[in-house]
Amino acid sequence: MSAQDEQRELRIVGFLCNWCSYGGADTAGVARFIQPTDLRIIRVPCSGRIDPLFIVRALLNGADGVLVSGCHPRDCHYAEGNFYARRRLEMLKRFLPITGIDERRFEYTWVSASEGQRWQHVVTEFTRRIHELGPAPFFNPVSEEEWAKLALDGAARGASCACHG
Repeated sequence: MSAQDEQRELRIVGFLCNWCSYGGADTAGVARFIQPTDLRIIRVPCSGRIDPLFIVRALLNGADGVLVSGCHPRDCHYAEGNFYARRRLEMLKRFLPITGIDERRFEYTWVSASEGQRWQHVVTEFTRRIHELGPAPFFNPVSEEEWAKLALDGAARGASCACHG
């Protein structure tokens, strides 16, 4: 690890449910609990609305870690959103090693709005783990324009995917 890597603040993305986990993070802030500053929060209506591709894309485009947090099971503002999230996120966690991404760079958890101290613990432990892992490997992301050009080139050659013949 170079000196530049050690000095760089790691990029950790957090997708937080508006109703519970975002409230828990706010509660921790109001209570002035000491928290790491590496986490960049993206507020979402429900953890059930998080497409696993959001997480993969964040990791491929430079995030060193991704944390998803929602309401506790059976306590979802939208009744079952976190059940859908749990199923998709667990499959993603199992799929990440196949893509070459260390599964420890991704975590999902449940934190309610009243659990400021739990939020502090979750974010501190996850950030500590990401710091131990260090910066994520560079995946050489391709721009949207390059993806579009590759798709057009493939279509011009008559190439198609296996599932569409």
